[in-house]
Amino acid sequence: MKRTDCSVCSDHREWIGGFSADRLVYSMAMTLPTPSDVTLHWFLPTNGDSRGIVGGGHGADAQLGDRFPDLRSLTQLAQAAEYNGFESVLTPTGRWCQDSWLATAALLGATERLKFLVAYRPSLVPATLLAQQAQTYQELSGNRLLLNVVVGGEDAEQRAYGDYSTKEQRYGAADESLDLVHRLWTESDPVDVHGDHISVDGASLARRPSVVPPVFFGGSSPDGIETAAKRADVYLTWGEHPDDVAAKLETVSARAAAYGRTLDYGIRLHVISRDTEEEAWAVAQKIYDSIDPDDVARAQAGLKTSQSVGQHRMSEIHGRGEGFVPGGDARALEFSPVLWSGIGLLRGGAGTALVGSHDQVAATIDAFRQSGIRHFILSGYPHLEESFQVGEGTVPALQRRGVTVTNQEAPVGTADSVRNSA
Repeated sequence: MKRTDCSVCSDHREWIGGFSADRLVYSMAMTLPTPSDVTLHWFLPTNGDSRGIVGGGHGADAQLGDRFPDLRSLTQLAQAAEYNGFESVLTPTGRWCQDSWLATAALLGATERLKFLVAYRPSLVPATLLAQQAQTYQELSGNRLLLNVVVGGEDAEQRAYGDYSTKEQRYGAADESLDLVHRLWTESDPVDVHGDHISVDGASLARRPSVVPPVFFGGSSPDGIETAAKRADVYLTWGEHPDDVAAKLETVSARAAAYGRTLDYGIRLHVISRDTEEEAWAVAQKIYDSIDPDDVARAQAGLKTSQSVGQHRMSEIHGRGEGFVPGGDARALEFSPVLWSGIGLLRGGAGTALVGSHDQVAATIDAFRQSGIRHFILSGYPHLEESFQVGEGTVPALQRRGVTVTNQEAPVGTADSVRNSA
């Protein structure tokens, strides 16, 4: 559902309010510092993969996809992500996918530089055990762990794991857990804590990590923003309208400043990047045409039960499925230039995609960078093939714009394309 209208000129699309037709630059607020570079991350689909949308998470029906997530397929994906210069692969958590710790640990021996952004839920793992797991992971992997904190936006999902806390209590527990974990990673003396949610006596680690894993944290509710401001290293948002993203980051930045902290920022998006705009939208149309209306109805009914503020913001972009018209034009769900909400018809969580030519996608990434975002956690169906579209198409387009891309000291495809950034 468009938020800006457009008119088609003879030789370019001229957007009213969003893109400048000449330079494809968003008119977003730019009060946050502009990162000097961008870091691209990929996604490890541990619930299966497909050429169409694979649903799951936040109340949506879990789907497996056509490609089973066995060790061979996940190894191929991880090696492709490493080859194409991605910094890490985000690995999800929940009943609808494989365990993130075990899945990524199985891939350490098949990769050399690639890091793993492991999602976990603080309310399900005792803080001392989490600190120990992370220290062990760092020691055995050569410091290739990043952490994605997932508080849990659905009581039913948490209760399936035996956690009967409320969402508010889970944020409180996450706050105390992250504080304790950080102390265990950085302090040598045993730690005693008696908080509202966590109590430990004499907690300590045999060895502290030589590199403390960065903490990625997303949340759109007031509790989520407050906890991220206090504890996160990188604040994550899903791919909403650029104006909404900018406003949210301003709020988070102000709250972090109140604690004397400065954060990095990241955004989670799908991507369909091709040589031309027409090719990219043809792929989006093919995905759109494969969607079953009954699946949309079931997915949206499930997502409606989510307590996640971020999920409701995602669902509102496509009108909670009302924008879907079987046999219709996929581009009707382009809610801002190069941003498409079609993925969210079936998938919980990140439900929007960058769709366009490599140059258009690169311009949009650059515009988000100029609004203060450094980390871009991307994905695309199917993930193996799409990682090369980004690595061989989008990355060179970013470099042509003068944007420095982590792990890309030379264009992908040359012998020196992937550097060790550890």
